[in-house]
Amino acid sequence: MSVHVTTGGSVAALHWVKSSHSGAEGGNCLEVATSPGTVHVRDSKQHTGPTLTLAPHAWTAFVTDAARD
Repeated sequence: MSVHVTTGGSVAALHWVKSSHSGAEGGNCLEVATSPGTVHVRDSKQHTGPTLTLAPHAWTAFVTDAARD
């Protein structure tokens, strides 16, 4: 599995989408952005914080596993 942690710069210009399961009151919210060959995930409250960068197959495996729980 390919997972990298990055910060700032190169991911700032991506189009981030907040999870549809995130409530309006804040709390534990994720945002996801895609670019060719990668899926980026970050905490919606920390736009300049660390970002997980995953290969598409790793993201699919994560989402599939999370949906089972």
